[in-house]
Amino acid sequence: MIMEAAPADSNLYPTHHEKDDSIRKGCDPFAQTQRSKLQHRRARINQQINKEMRMRAGAENLFRATTNHKVRETVALELSYVNSNLQLLKEELEELNSSVEVYQNESDAISVPMIPLGLKETKDLDLAEPLKDFLADHYGEDGSLYEKEINELMNLRQAMRTPSRSEAGLELLMEYYNQLYFLDNRFVPTNRTLGVFFHWYDSLTGVPSCQRALAFEKGSVLFNMGALYTQIGARQDRLTVHGVETAIDAFQKAAGCFSYLKENFSNAPSLDMSAASLNMLVRLMIAQVQECIFEKFVLENPQNNFFSQLQLAQEAARVEDVYTLVYRTMMHPPVKDYVPFSWTTMVRVKAEHFKALSHYHAANALCDFSTSPGQELMDHEKAFLQFHTTPPEGLNISFLLQDQEERRKLGKAHLKTAVMKHEEAMRIHGLCKILRKMDILQEVLALAHKRSLSNYSDIDHEEDFFETGDAPDIQPRTQQKPEIKIPVFAKVKVTDIFHRLGPLSVFSAKHRWRPAQKVHLARGDDGFGFTLRGDSPVLIAGVVPGGCADCAGVKEGAYIVSVNGEDCKWAKHSDVVQLLKDAGKEGVDIEVVTFQSADMHNMVLDKKTSMLTSSEILRGNKENGRKTIVISKHSSTLFLWNRKNNGGKRNPNIPNISALQLPFSAVQSNESMY
Repeated sequence: MIMEAAPADSNLYPTHHEKDDSIRKGCDPFAQTQRSKLQHRRARINQQINKEMRMRAGAENLFRATTNHKVRETVALELSYVNSNLQLLKEELEELNSSVEVYQNESDAISVPMIPLGLKETKDLDLAEPLKDFLADHYGEDGSLYEKEINELMNLRQAMRTPSRSEAGLELLMEYYNQLYFLDNRFVPTNRTLGVFFHWYDSLTGVPSCQRALAFEKGSVLFNMGALYTQIGARQDRLTVHGVETAIDAFQKAAGCFSYLKENFSNAPSLDMSAASLNMLVRLMIAQVQECIFEKFVLENPQNNFFSQLQLAQEAARVEDVYTLVYRTMMHPPVKDYVPFSWTTMVRVKAEHFKALSHYHAANALCDFSTSPGQELMDHEKAFLQFHTTPPEGLNISFLLQDQEERRKLGKAHLKTAVMKHEEAMRIHGLCKILRKMDILQEVLALAHKRSLSNYSDIDHEEDFFETGDAPDIQPRTQQKPEIKIPVFAKVKVTDIFHRLGPLSVFSAKHRWRPAQKVHLARGDDGFGFTLRGDSPVLIAGVVPGGCADCAGVKEGAYIVSVNGEDCKWAKHSDVVQLLKDAGKEGVDIEVVTFQSADMHNMVLDKKTSMLTSSEILRGNKENGRKTIVISKHSSTLFLWNRKNNGGKRNPNIPNISALQLPFSAVQSNESMY
């Protein structure tokens, strides 16, 4: 794991003088919404934290190195000042991270606010020189010829730093994420890096981290996808079925992003992407999904009856259950010292609030309805038997349901618990200075408490001489189980920006070639004297001893990358054949490349044998058409900085490396001789 300080004067956002062509669909770098202003403030605080941390590191080094007493006193005073500044900055950042109301919908309706995440910030990154150097060293290409592709990649990275809070913003992040797959394969050899540092700031603390591993960039982009889903979920109007369903989908996809990150990436350099933090975030998203499911049930079941009230009580109990789990997760180190206090407080408030709601609806079922003997009694009894975690003591369920006074007593106990839990939620809410400023949450709690207290007063009789006991706990149950929706990267189709380099299966960073060989071939009586196989690119499978190609130095196993100056990396077999046929008496100029290692050469021959493509035999200007067999190519969208072991299983898409030497005399039916 690498953590280094970044220069404080680096801009985190593009400036207005940048070209308009850097603005892509799904990007809003100049938006002046409350959300964007909040993100800009986060960026400035990140820079200040970075500066203070570098000053602290320098002061600590000086303190350890010097033996002068006066110098040590001065440095200690400076360290105290810097630490004080850092604490103030972190508190300011925590307050920004707690500004959840900015991300909520703009409706005037009262609803419980959700907890969204702010996006991770990154710094400017110049990939031009490293990519040009690699193009020259590895591919033998002039890097200046690929400036258009490099600029396109840089513009895409710049755009994804400020994604709009919409589906287009998500597609922009996924587009860049998918391009990183191609970048990884094109420019990152095994056990090497691009030679640049990827700088990202922690989402919650603003602490800078950097790594040379491209996987750090991928993981950070994936984290931002999850964070953007949380913002989309929080902004929905959850008083409509469509709004609450959209919120459910967004939070489930956010949980999927964080879960995928946790399962597939390890040794993260920043706390927000550590396993403990991601585990907490997944549970938080599931809890918010469960809360939305409760709201959806309320909207879809407007009828007020015994069964609906029981189901509402159990749905609310389920929400309380998952929020209690989130709270326990947040209170475990190291998450406890990392998560904003307002988050842990809100999670605890929600747990108490929904526990109160579960008891409130249980009281409604008991006090607002009656049960008639017969089938209705049997149905009510069956439902009520599974309602409490433990049955009410000393009462027969059938008798309880038919006796109005017993129902009132149990209902009163549930309402008493509801009132107490509402009051506890309000007390916890009042302990957090940031939450006290959140009028919406305060109003929700106050209204719920007032409603429960009013119902309690209605059923509380002056002549009640019995002591209201504790209501039994309600069995959590839900009609819709939350899902963790793993991101579908193939949903956003992208074209490899560096497509011109040739097919990725051949022209990748893991393959090494000898320098490109340019040769001139003159047609002999028997043609050019080589056998071709396959396409994209075409392989020279055999060379006639003493023939034109052999005399020119062409070797078996070479790829034809150009014919008479025309690029043939992506050319079909028939296209190359036609270019050779069109050659006149003066002959033809071809450019070929050959793998450096014999093992790689053998692997290519083995692979090409399994990929039979259209072939034609050119003898005396006669052609024989052959059938085409296409084998699909598998491509994964994620390569990790620390892949988990796959148990030693061989990837079926990677051919076995075996020696396959084909003498020229053994011309196969899938080859063409020229």
